Amino acid sequence: MALRRITARRFARAKLNAPLCAPLRTGALSYSAVQLLSYMEKLVRTLTEFEEEATRFAESLVESKQRPPAGRQATLVTLSGELGAGKTAFVKAVARALGVEEVITSPTFVLEKIYLLSPELGGRTSKFARLVHIDAYRLSKGSDLAPLGFDELMQDFENLILLEWPEKVSDALPAPAVHVSLVANPNGPRVILYD
Repeated sequence: MALRRITARRFARAKLNAPLCAPLRTGALSYSAVQLLSYMEKLVRTLTEFEEEATRFAESLVESKQRPPAGRQATLVTLSGELGAGKTAFVKAVARALGVEEVITSPTFVLEKIYLLSPELGGRTSKFARLVHIDAYRLSKGSDLAPLGFDELMQDFENLILLEWPEKVSDALPAPAVHVSLVANPNGPRVILYD
């Protein structure tokens, strides 16, 4: 698995959705992203590497002591990418790393699934009690999140919310702790960008 620091120029040239190409902040200490993930690009060549990267990401979330600056809120992670890029596969691997034993399926039609997490994770205490998986693909605006109780879910600091297709509901989202972009290259490695 290759790890490279991504530059602002390279990030802007990436073939991603327009909201992801916003100007970059400078200064490594100004990021609220989890540990060293901010503006990094990972190339994964195999499914095993993809799952290992998602596991490493989950572990970094659990180990991070940072809280959102607005207080004790949920940790929001947004995932973007084309259909088939691997958003749900990434969530599945994160859920497995957090000890979810249920079969994880895409919530495309039910929109939201909530999984209870064990307070102990590999001998460490997890700061998360629930994994909330939301797929906003079928939503058309931010207010469509209200029937899911999104505002209430965001108020509980023990929630880890993984939200696919954030561009569909961006008008209702607070700044995420981490934004994950996935790019599936037909003849090459999958690219995972962290912001």
